[in-house]
Amino acid sequence: MADALFLDSVTVRRGATLLLDALTWHVPAGSHWAVLGPNGAGKTTALRLAGGWWYPTTGTVDILGHRLGRVELQALRRRIGWVDPRQRLGDIDVTEAVLSGVTGSNGYLPRWSPTDDELGRLDHLLALTGLADKRRLRWTQLSQGERARTLIARALMTEPDLLLLDEPTTGLDLPGRERLLGVIDTLRRQRPDLTTVLVTHHVEEIAASTSDVLLLKDARVLAAGPVEQTLTADNLSRLYDMPVAVEYKSGRWFAHGEPLGL
Repeated sequence: MADALFLDSVTVRRGATLLLDALTWHVPAGSHWAVLGPNGAGKTTALRLAGGWWYPTTGTVDILGHRLGRVELQALRRRIGWVDPRQRLGDIDVTEAVLSGVTGSNGYLPRWSPTDDELGRLDHLLALTGLADKRRLRWTQLSQGERARTLIARALMTEPDLLLLDEPTTGLDLPGRERLLGVIDTLRRQRPDLTTVLVTHHVEEIAASTSDVLLLKDARVLAAGPVEQTLTADNLSRLYDMPVAVEYKSGRWFAHGEPLGL
């Protein structure tokens, strides 16, 4: 199977700070990854490389068959959906927010109008994300979970081959988190060709449809591979420097550890 992403011996430095150290990471097309690790581990740096937003200091990055630095980025980025719940749109309604994903703008561009195909895609994505009855609500009226689902629909408007989600459940309560993870699972079933990478801090935020996990610690790979082989108590204990127990229940993973001594 071809790789959607291949980062080969990638190091990223910003001044004296080492953000990633010799990362090699294969992401086969159609696979669904979670990237897990403590603060400062390099998760968001890896995602920015995968989206073509950052360049490595050393090493190479291949995205959807194209070498970063040898490809026209605007065209490549149309094939990549990016979801960051910290993104803020203008006070526009859900319909405009989602449709503006076609142009990558904050709202409609002057003299631009969607095609019939794009309007059909809008209806499908609003149904997929559970927003069909919210299409006229404005950004300021949406809950944090509704905003996150709006951003997912927006990212999918260009029918990308690669979807990158940077901590999409940030700030969500339990119902909001579970609904968002359900949307991700449904999307993965409907688009088996889509490759997804989801960054998270927490094991319980790994969607049931996840196929593989990348564990990052201190800017390096601690482990990577199929979720059932990689998300182990031993690996998580090494990742967080504390004893961690792992449970698998109803298709989901959960972890808990012993309280740290004071």
